[in-house]
Amino acid sequence: MLAQLRQYKHEEVQFDDNRTTGESQTEDTVNPNAEDYFGQEMDDLDVETWDTVEYEGDPIQRRALTIDGVIAVSVPDDSLEEDESALPGHTIQIRTAGDIETIANAEIVEIQDEQP
Repeated sequence: MLAQLRQYKHEEVQFDDNRTTGESQTEDTVNPNAEDYFGQEMDDLDVETWDTVEYEGDPIQRRALTIDGVIAVSVPDDSLEEDESALPGHTIQIRTAGDIETIANAEIVEIQDEQP
């Protein structure tokens, strides 16, 4: 099966000792153009990409995950209890051939059986 998930985490703030007090980080300094920064486009790099989104008035980060070869998907009971992390999602366990991966603060987008 193919599992598509969204995972969330708190926004990572980058501190810059060259900024003066009260000077904000602009979009250009926090997220520079990939080609300017790396010398190539993001699509050409094999990296995790987190997008900044707003959740309950606060900025958080979200990424899309696609996992192939999934045998089973489960949400542990303790994951359904009230979480104090203030992030959307639950802990999701993904079982593949010979491995179990636990993904915190995730939501299931879609599960597809590639060979129905």
